[in-house]
Amino acid sequence: MPDPNGFLRYERQLPKRRPVPVRIQDWREVYPPAGEELIRDQATRCMDCGIPFCHEGCPLGNRIPDWNDLVRTGAWEAAAEALHATNNFPEFTGRLCPAPCEAACVLGIADDPVTIKQVEVEIANHAFDLGYVRPQPAPVSTGKKVAVVGSGPAGLAAAQQLARAGHAVTVYERDDRIGGLLRYGIPDFKIEKSVVDARLAQLSAEGVVFETGVEVGVDVTADDLRERFDAVLLASGALLSRDTPETPGRHLNGVHLAMEHLVPANRVVAGLQSATPIDAAGKHVVIIGGGDTGADCLGVAHRQGAANVIQLDQYPLPPSSRAGELHPWPTWPVILRNYPAHEEGGERVFGVAVQEFVDDGNGNVRAIRIVDVSVQRVDGVRTVTEIEGSSRELPADLVLLAIGFEGTEKQPLLDQFGITRNRRGVLDASSTWETSAPGVFVAGDMHRGASLIVWAIAEGRSAAAAIHDYLGAAGELPAPVPASAQPIGV
Repeated sequence: MPDPNGFLRYERQLPKRRPVPVRIQDWREVYPPAGEELIRDQATRCMDCGIPFCHEGCPLGNRIPDWNDLVRTGAWEAAAEALHATNNFPEFTGRLCPAPCEAACVLGIADDPVTIKQVEVEIANHAFDLGYVRPQPAPVSTGKKVAVVGSGPAGLAAAQQLARAGHAVTVYERDDRIGGLLRYGIPDFKIEKSVVDARLAQLSAEGVVFETGVEVGVDVTADDLRERFDAVLLASGALLSRDTPETPGRHLNGVHLAMEHLVPANRVVAGLQSATPIDAAGKHVVIIGGGDTGADCLGVAHRQGAANVIQLDQYPLPPSSRAGELHPWPTWPVILRNYPAHEEGGERVFGVAVQEFVDDGNGNVRAIRIVDVSVQRVDGVRTVTEIEGSSRELPADLVLLAIGFEGTEKQPLLDQFGITRNRRGVLDASSTWETSAPGVFVAGDMHRGASLIVWAIAEGRSAAAAIHDYLGAAGELPAPVPASAQPIGV
């Protein structure tokens, strides 16, 4: 029985981040491990509601009140078991998910919601530290083989579920290391790669085979996959970055896509290369885009020693708290989201659009011309109107475009399978997660577009359940997302 007065006795509190002057000197995670007393107090705030809307807010259907109460009583191993029952990788989501569960927390109606995300990551940390995370190899092989293309969270979740069901799973990754965006897209100050490696060790021990440096469709063809495997899961993400080729000056040296900045920076931190070709050191940096990727670029620029950083957002400054009439509880609210990188420095400018990247006369960017805009959305159509007389220049030696993704990349494998991308640049699937190519399934961002890590894991689990059924194997695999309900985004 939960403490009925816990939320009255304890206020919402997160562990203190590492001091800014210290953390910008290295690439370690911003949050140090939290004290056990703090986490137990925060878990005690959970009311175990009659109708726990946090379940609905979480795409994985995490049994949040269950493991909150187990943490409250110090039953860490049972809490880890309850958490892993629905989430293969809570150490990833606890660090990286924006926590739609907290937006749906019943306590959030009239108070600050429970720190669900922080409790989750501490359960996962305890599970690894205390040896609760152990390999769970299948006792019997089904004799069936499955290929997974892509080693991001969707592909890894599906691979683990299928391997535990007794199928022989091979994961193909074109990069030199496993992890997808977890490895090379997300900076270490958000998730250190040792965290990823610890989970990969478990998957390897469970029989998952990893093949790196393999571009499927080139090094291995669709015919090869059909010959060697009984089913194929496509989970190679939605990495086609949105660009602005029509903006004057886009061709200038110093104007780059965000991922062109983040990937080599991660490789330098990993010791795989000595320097990055896109270094913010000593530069006036302008980041276009106000989301997660923009914040990642911001944190990297700070650690590389940028002279100053300005982050631009086309939308107006959002409210600091939920606007009930527009985004009533328990829906996902549009509010000002301050990331740890924002407290490290830099300036944010809202309600502006880019008119031109300004040439220094030698083919390099020296400034960016912006203008104030008003943004309106009528019947789902967005209209951007420039405000006359507001045009101005900002100094810029380095411009990073972090304005989202347009879907999965064009690749030979899709042509070989006879699969076409839809108008959103991703792949359609039936209610059983199967594409138009028989025996070829899809999950994660490659199916729904760039989205949350929690959705990737949920779709990976659901696709695994569908593949298990397709292969005619005995029993059922848990699937958090109903096969008929394939929602798009939060």
